[in-house]
Amino acid sequence: MNNLKLTIWCNNDFGPKDCGEVDLLTSGVGQHQLLIFSDNDSSESLSALNNAHVAFGYPDPQQVLKSESLRWVQLNSAGYTSYDHKELKQEFVTRGIAVTNSSAVFDEPCAQHVLAMIMSLARQLPAALAAQRTDKSWRMNELRPASRLLNGQTVLLLGFGAIARRLVELLTPLQMNLLAVRRHVSGAEPIEVFEIAKVDELLPRADHVVNILPANDETKLFLNEARLGRLKPGAIVYNIGRGTTLDQEALNKGLRSGRIAAAYLDVTDPEPLPPEHPLWTAPNCFITPHSGGGHSNEKERQVNHFLENLRRFERGAELLNRVL
Repeated sequence: MNNLKLTIWCNNDFGPKDCGEVDLLTSGVGQHQLLIFSDNDSSESLSALNNAHVAFGYPDPQQVLKSESLRWVQLNSAGYTSYDHKELKQEFVTRGIAVTNSSAVFDEPCAQHVLAMIMSLARQLPAALAAQRTDKSWRMNELRPASRLLNGQTVLLLGFGAIARRLVELLTPLQMNLLAVRRHVSGAEPIEVFEIAKVDELLPRADHVVNILPANDETKLFLNEARLGRLKPGAIVYNIGRGTTLDQEALNKGLRSGRIAAAYLDVTDPEPLPPEHPLWTAPNCFITPHSGGGHSNEKERQVNHFLENLRRFERGAELLNRVL
């Protein structure tokens, strides 16, 4: 494909203040034609997508399938919810359209984000900071015995994609017991990984449950009331996957009863979480606004990831982060 001039359709969000990422993309595509759109639904954008060879951003999958020329879509996110449906996936395979995501951009920040919360909860940092911001009490006699070492505690990862793999690398030096479940076990994973059907047997063993599941038909309310009820008293729940995979009402009950020690949510259902939602005031529930994957050079890394895959696509090599 080295001599083929490609038409590249792009609707990637470069943010309110582009700091050179568009120039980086423009120079990086070289001989190829680059068409950038901010409005997905304009007639001009849809016409261009229909005649493009490559799409970069997050095009509507139904519109992608209307194109006779499109051969590769790179999504600007790690998630690919709207593409993750059996019928759609089969259509993409039949049409020979490759789909890649940007897991390589977001695995590091998301893994560091979860690590930060695991460590801060173990060391009682939120409780100490809450005292600083309120009554300024010196809670040494309360917080010292409540602080825990992570050594020997068990982490159960729901999902074992790029984020989970990086999180395993970060947690390994802490001498924790690391387990995971996933849809398809290869046997080559660096920790003990089980078929997802085994999750009910594994939940009672977990001190920490890290939910990194994508949103699709199979994962809706995966961590439901029954499964939350299988957790040992004092377990902590983390969700950095998608809000629809967790029963938030059941989580709220578990937190208010004290059976679940704490929860950290970077994703919720809906987003933004309404101010009146009970999880905002649930004890030991810590919420960040879907910021886990964010980092100062996020857009630059998105572009560089796309350009690396473009070079691979040009020479017919295996694409990075291929999901379809």
